[in-house]
Amino acid sequence: MANFDIYLVRHGQTILNKYHRIQGWIDAPLTEKGVADAKAAGARLADVAFTKAFTSDAPRAQRTAAHILAQNSGTVKTATINTAFREENFGYFEGNDDVQTWHMIGGPEGHNTFNDIITAYSIEKSKDMIHNLDPFKDAEDNATFWARLQPGFDDLITNCVDGDKVLITSHGTTIRSIVSRFNPAINIAVSAQNGSVTKLSVHGDAITVDYYNRVDAHLD
Repeated sequence: MANFDIYLVRHGQTILNKYHRIQGWIDAPLTEKGVADAKAAGARLADVAFTKAFTSDAPRAQRTAAHILAQNSGTVKTATINTAFREENFGYFEGNDDVQTWHMIGGPEGHNTFNDIITAYSIEKSKDMIHNLDPFKDAEDNATFWARLQPGFDDLITNCVDGDKVLITSHGTTIRSIVSRFNPAINIAVSAQNGSVTKLSVHGDAITVDYYNRVDAHLD
């Protein structure tokens, strides 16, 4: 099995992000700030010569990947779509005001924000709570979420070679969930910023988190 690096980038700000709406499988265009977020991520990662690039199927993630790869020193200029790296499906709550949604889900127990819920119960348990309160049961519970996401990592472990540098443009809750699984000591109650970079190192079938939610001027 190979040793390689994965760079997870959260997409740039969208209209729904700007208005604090729940955005999972639904999509919205990048704002002007969102384009700037993507370009800034591209500048920070310009010297990391990507050998492979993937994106969720959400247009916001695809557009972010295009801005990053346009500045990159590697030869890969187009990201391959992989639905494994989609955002969590929030079901009935998609598009809702986020303050109202988290108050509805966590408020009865005194936890009025998503970060409060994660801190009190874990991000894994939060998925089960959202699913259980969804009247249509379309929201992904934790088992369903990971049954979708894990094959994406399995494909990388199977197909990457030593020294690969892999870009994946994905989503805030998905990135936080990945970090929680592979390094639960990291505080993911601090949300991943739009355009932030999280780096994973893969050594065979072992995955470690090198850093989370970085917006430094230069990254390696």
